[in-house]
Amino acid sequence: MSGERHVVPGSLARMLRALAGGAIFGEVWGPAPPLVLALHGWARTHADFAAALGPGAAGGPVAVVAPDLPGFGASPPPPQAWGSVEYAGAVAQVLDASVGPSSPVVVVGHSLGGRIAVRLAVARPDLVRGLVLTGAPLLARAGGRPRPDWRFRVVRAMRRGHLVSEARLERARQRYGSADYRRAQGVMRGVLVRMVGERYEDALASLTCPVTLVWGDDDPAAPLEVAHRLARLVPHATLQVVPGAGHLLPVTAPAALRAAVDAMLAA
Repeated sequence: MSGERHVVPGSLARMLRALAGGAIFGEVWGPAPPLVLALHGWARTHADFAAALGPGAAGGPVAVVAPDLPGFGASPPPPQAWGSVEYAGAVAQVLDASVGPSSPVVVVGHSLGGRIAVRLAVARPDLVRGLVLTGAPLLARAGGRPRPDWRFRVVRAMRRGHLVSEARLERARQRYGSADYRRAQGVMRGVLVRMVGERYEDALASLTCPVTLVWGDDDPAAPLEVAHRLARLVPHATLQVVPGAGHLLPVTAPAALRAAVDAMLAA
């Protein structure tokens, strides 16, 4: 792992460590080598894990590497619209540089980070001791994914027929698209579209490591019924429900997440 430090301007100003040869930035908490890799959600940063695993944790920091995933926080966006497989490859480089294949880690994945964690565990089981997943939309919710607003679908069809301009389609995207879609810019919009269209059933069924699901019972982005179906599908999975917790469980219920990580490290 590189010892280079990086100053992030503005509200994120802090000294971060360059990881994977400087392609990714993040923080390393606790002693080396890391025992835990923490992967944050969409439009979030590594700081979401500070209260559970870092300096702000009640039990003190565990040995953890917490990167800003490419395109978020201090890390530059990927060169093209990556999916979870490419993100997992980038994260594997972080681990290869910091712990190597002889010291697998517990991977904690929140939301988007959970998607990447699953791909990493399947592609590089030598690096992953176990998974702790929370709020990860790995299965479609009951009833399927909501369709885009009909007005947007009309404009999109007109654009495909060259009846309206690209600027008109973009205005429709901004008006009728999801909040994440409206905020995403450049290559990250392509990343979002690609991620939303991915399926994970085969990867989930092929997991060989222990999996702990730590889920809020009031998660609107990845409802609890998704977690129950995950627990039935994933081999070696256990589900821990946190009453009153929502989607940002690493921030709002850090003690529950920390307890799951500590238990997996002790197993």
